[in-house]
Amino acid sequence: MSGFDFTIPVLVVLVLVVLFAGVKTVPQGYNYTIERFGKYTRTLAPGLNLIVPFFDRIGAKLNMMEQVLNVPTQEVITKDNANIAVDGIAFYQILNAPQAAYQVSGLQNAILNLTMTNIRTVMGSMVLDELLSNRDTINDRLLRVVDEAAHSWGIKMTRVEIKDINPPQDLLDSMGRQMKAERDKRAVVLEAEGTRAAQILRAEGLKQAQILEAEGRREAAFREAEGRERLAEAEAKATEFVSAAISGGNVQALNYFVAQKYTEAFGKFATSPNQKVILMPMEASALIGSLGGIGAIAREVFGDNAATNPTTPSTPPARGRSVPGTGSNS
Repeated sequence: MSGFDFTIPVLVVLVLVVLFAGVKTVPQGYNYTIERFGKYTRTLAPGLNLIVPFFDRIGAKLNMMEQVLNVPTQEVITKDNANIAVDGIAFYQILNAPQAAYQVSGLQNAILNLTMTNIRTVMGSMVLDELLSNRDTINDRLLRVVDEAAHSWGIKMTRVEIKDINPPQDLLDSMGRQMKAERDKRAVVLEAEGTRAAQILRAEGLKQAQILEAEGRREAAFREAEGRERLAEAEAKATEFVSAAISGGNVQALNYFVAQKYTEAFGKFATSPNQKVILMPMEASALIGSLGGIGAIAREVFGDNAATNPTTPSTPPARGRSVPGTGSNS
């Protein structure tokens, strides 16, 4: 076997080794940095890539997908000196592989410590009540601060979330008592406001009722006065008519007017509340006799006019009595 026969296999093996050393396959979602004599030269994208063997080498293999980083539980002292335990979670993504590889040493550890430090800073500047009720505000502030700090590392912080806020047990008990007292106070205030509203409504209703009642009394009094006025006007007109009739010599009108008043007077005696029983000997003929006497007086006053208009009713006289003006005896 000659030396040429030995050299050919060695050369073939050497070519294969060079080929394998110069061909690099990068998986999807990753980027590789290439260093030549220790200096960064370029970045390999996903797929099949060629490098200069024995001169170039892979520096860092970086995951370009969004990654999750758990923030361990840590103690935080709030602005009002409450000691609480807080943990969280952070999401980040590498946008610039050379910066992430060469601008910071220990990328995940740097992000973790940066997030923990800013959690203590942000939450330590707030009181406990704000921490428990404004978690979205805390997350926004943390994301803005951490993303700004990690920007120089080629990192994009996509989300920073606070998972749990755990105050001490005695503080939880105090918060429970405070919440119960606050709710009891609200219940008392609402009950008092309801009672006040009910009293106001009742007072308003009573006021309206009194106003309506007063208006009703005023309307009734007005109508009663109007009725009395109309009655007086009617009586005045009747009196005027009777006076005119008497002036014209009509004795019958005078008899009617006097008999009406006479009858009304006796009716008032009968309906008087002070007299329950009335004992008065009176006959119907007495009233007619009185009317006859009045007629005689009228004839004496008016003379011939009264004679031409006799109006004395022809009724039998009362027993045992003579009726004036009739000329007959019993």
